[in-house]
Amino acid sequence: MQKYEKLEKIGEGTYGTVFKAKNRETLEIVAMKRVRLDDDDEGVPSSALREICLLKELKHKNIVRLYDVLHSEKKLVLIFEYCEQDLKKYFDSLNCDIDMNIVKSFLYQLLRGLAFCHNNNVLHRDLKPQNLLITRSGELKLADFGLARAFGIPVKCYSAEVVTLWYRPPDVLFGAKLYTTSIDMWSAGCIFSELANNGRPLFPGTDVDDQLKKIFKVLGTPTEESWPGVTQLPDYKPFPIYVPNLNLPQMVPRLNIKGRDLLQKLIVCRPSGRISADEAMAHPYFHDNPRPAPKTK
Repeated sequence: MQKYEKLEKIGEGTYGTVFKAKNRETLEIVAMKRVRLDDDDEGVPSSALREICLLKELKHKNIVRLYDVLHSEKKLVLIFEYCEQDLKKYFDSLNCDIDMNIVKSFLYQLLRGLAFCHNNNVLHRDLKPQNLLITRSGELKLADFGLARAFGIPVKCYSAEVVTLWYRPPDVLFGAKLYTTSIDMWSAGCIFSELANNGRPLFPGTDVDDQLKKIFKVLGTPTEESWPGVTQLPDYKPFPIYVPNLNLPQMVPRLNIKGRDLLQKLIVCRPSGRISADEAMAHPYFHDNPRPAPKTK
């Protein structure tokens, strides 16, 4: 720990406190996440172990870099690359006026980081603006892998208690225990809409029922015909029959036709109907206007 000088507290993570710190040898600024260790015999939280294991494997420019792990009997400290702010703070710093080229750049970088995770059999499972970090040069990085996990064959049952409510897909809201990369693609769609709407959330529900109702009022209530197996999900219950009312020009007026088409392919109730990260990166939305590297304030 003598190697790092703690400078200031910058936030709370899934399972600990995050500080801005300086490497005394290289003078590099880093982020230091101090993990709370329980007083009993449980030791290191499973979420911290999971994040360490996954981030040691996931080396990509759109995924936050884990530099070091320091462990003592009473303390576990993770040293990450430092990013100036998260996407939520970035929204706030702009007073809700984000350039549409920057929207495109951030979305592409989010998809590129996700594609790398998915191609390496990792689900993030907690995508939201607070878990997307932005560097001064405009790079976006996926962070906080405390709820992430590896997936593979055979398919295991996963927890339904994942993903912050506003970014949680209908299948998980209905208690699905078997899910794939589509869980992250729904979240990416919600974040895309939020980017294009200057930080206004797409489906800001107050609880699970309200969240589902907000989604169905826009996308229509799913049936066995539109989504085979939906009624067999663990927490399924009938909802009023809403007809689809997806008026994207009104919902996201700043998005062009190609952007609206991509958004529509991301926010699909039936998980198997959602576009993949690789497919989304190849979408015509990204064909015009080169992807800029925006400068952040």
